[in-house]
Amino acid sequence: MSRFRMSRARKTGSEDPERSSSPSSEARASQPRAPRSRPAWLHRPRGRRALVLKVAVAGAAVLALIIAVWPDDDTHGGHGGPADNKRASSALPSPSPIYPISSPPRTIPSVREHRPARGPGFRPVDATRVIVDVNSGSLADEGKLFAQELGADYVLGGQPRAGDIELALSPPPAGQKAVPESYTLTTRDRRVRITGADDAGVFYGTRTLKQALKGGGVMPEGVVDDRPDEPQRGLNLDIARKPYTEAWIEDQLRQMADLKLNQLGLHFSDDQGFRIESAGHPEIVSRDHLSKRDVQRIVALATKLHITVIPEVDSPGHLGAVLAAHPDLQLRDKDGKAVKGAIDIANPASGRIVDDLLREYADLFPGTYWHLGGDEYQALAVKSPETSFPGLAAAARDKYGSKADIRDLATGWLNDRAAVLRSANAGRTLKAWNDGFFAGGEVAADQGREVEYWTGKEPDERAPEELLAQSRSLVNLNDEYLYYVLGEPNTFKYPTGKRIYEEWTPLVLRGTKPVDGKYAGQILGGRFAVWSDVPGAQTEEQVARGIRLPLRATAQKLWDARTPAMDWEDFKALADRLG
Repeated sequence: MSRFRMSRARKTGSEDPERSSSPSSEARASQPRAPRSRPAWLHRPRGRRALVLKVAVAGAAVLALIIAVWPDDDTHGGHGGPADNKRASSALPSPSPIYPISSPPRTIPSVREHRPARGPGFRPVDATRVIVDVNSGSLADEGKLFAQELGADYVLGGQPRAGDIELALSPPPAGQKAVPESYTLTTRDRRVRITGADDAGVFYGTRTLKQALKGGGVMPEGVVDDRPDEPQRGLNLDIARKPYTEAWIEDQLRQMADLKLNQLGLHFSDDQGFRIESAGHPEIVSRDHLSKRDVQRIVALATKLHITVIPEVDSPGHLGAVLAAHPDLQLRDKDGKAVKGAIDIANPASGRIVDDLLREYADLFPGTYWHLGGDEYQALAVKSPETSFPGLAAAARDKYGSKADIRDLATGWLNDRAAVLRSANAGRTLKAWNDGFFAGGEVAADQGREVEYWTGKEPDERAPEELLAQSRSLVNLNDEYLYYVLGEPNTFKYPTGKRIYEEWTPLVLRGTKPVDGKYAGQILGGRFAVWSDVPGAQTEEQVARGIRLPLRATAQKLWDARTPAMDWEDFKALADRLG
């Protein structure tokens, strides 16, 4: 990841509004219906409906002719057969609509498979309900949220009718394994049914329907079968050097959810700032920071949106904010010169303060993942670490044997921090940056630790193939494509969505060259990363605008790494339409 990090200002936002539920369908059937507020994007006449409305102004006779062959709720896809002209009647024949074969919904990311059909498709009506199957009660949050977004009623149980959307859990067929986050969306008889093996899959089905309605006003007839290529898909955010408001972070979460992204990495400790309230060590916390209550709201919203928040207390480097309050723990070379951001890993007190923080935040971030950092420890950036830091070299030999060196001491440091996290919250999956994994040595990094591969530009960096050959799992944060570094320091340039969309895939871990496809199963996904090296270079709003298209391109390639069907200009136009 990019370094040389700095700080900046922020203000907390407001809590996510509570979602409302409605009475049962039976009770509601006997009550007068109150007008509902519907989202603006569902009010606009679109496509052929708009054409019918325009023709109506020209005269009733023309309107009748148009309606006979062009129904007002027709879509760009779907649709039954021709009218039966054999039936005779003394009155004028009742026309039957003629529907073309449907085309796939236009969404970001695009759906993997759409089985077309003929029919009117689906568009919400005033009586639309979001119904959660009575045996799928765990989908209540998903159902209430979607009903709120559509301005529709939410119902638990009940018989679906035209205009309704039904959500249900559905186990895979006998003998088949469930595919996490997959879903099937069926549009038929002016209804939609979304099923999946887990809550996340059904939720992603609602995102597809939401985008189809927002972008085209209608969900095409047919069946969508969809699933992600990669299990880890997300955004990494450096709030240590530039504090972001709670409201801004929550807005990003909502956009991420619509893009089917499922991870938010929070890098909240660095040389220029420590940005989350600490009861155990308040002396290290920056003036502009998130309270623990702020973080709880962020994590709660993320959880509802099927996004895991991944915290990172980076060590043994990037601890400048901690060391400013504890200068006795700062690493010094043989001449007594302090090393920026580096903690003295030979000092037992250094481990104790970092472990205090890990234990304090373990319950605040209850998700599966935790990031240990491990990158850019400056004791290893000099030509001869053992000569420059004889104290570290001696500590390595004392702890790990006569052949051990400072790299072993750094590896052991991360192993010790991992043990603390596992004791505080069993079952964690731990991560570290690729420059925290060293070749050879007397001490090996925990085998289960995931490699977050960000760069090959540092001296002696191990190639991704070397780590993959050790059966390690990698997550892609390639700084060539996925690094949005404020101020563009060093050689960084703001990434473009076009370049990601046309060139990058999860196999492109380092530079521009992909690794062999045989390693695809070990590459678990990726995250687009925002680093705040020059925090004043952009405002929150500018950052949001700058990452909008790159994040959408990343979401597309993480969901489906194949060459997209749309060219870049069409993709960009769709992104602009969807907002």
